[in-house]
Amino acid sequence: MPRSHGTGQFTPDQFARLGKNVVFEPGALVFHPENIELGDDVYVGHQAILKGYHKNRLIIGDGCWIGQQAFLHAAGGIVLGRHVGIGPGVKILTSQHELGDVSRPILHAPIEFAPVSVGDGADLGAGCILLPGVRIGAGAQIGAGAVVSNDIPDFAIAVGVPARVVRLRT
Repeated sequence: MPRSHGTGQFTPDQFARLGKNVVFEPGALVFHPENIELGDDVYVGHQAILKGYHKNRLIIGDGCWIGQQAFLHAAGGIVLGRHVGIGPGVKILTSQHELGDVSRPILHAPIEFAPVSVGDGADLGAGCILLPGVRIGAGAQIGAGAVVSNDIPDFAIAVGVPARVVRLRT
């Protein structure tokens, strides 16, 4: 029998940490706020989903901006550094089903967890997707619509599907 994950409604006292001057726009949803830490001056846009999990943490540093309809799924853990920009519609995923026995539907396969980290001052373009286990370096810029399946170094610009580094910022 499927179980509900709840409504996503929250109150400030439910968070593991809630900094000063945090803005949640109408329609933002938060799941498992007890495992979510937000720094000071964080903005969470309309209809964004911060999907904490019953284990691991979603840590959002000071001065981060999370665009509307972003989806951060922290089952494997997410750490955003300071002043990270998350464009509208960005998806950060930290879990996936194991691809094993073909006689078992993938939906029922065990789940693997892998943390994602995004360095200080990085920017994730609209609609990009970060797959489980990737590290985005400080000051890196990910192009709109990119799918990141490997680590991106500090101050790199990465675009495409799959994302490739096209140059370093100077």
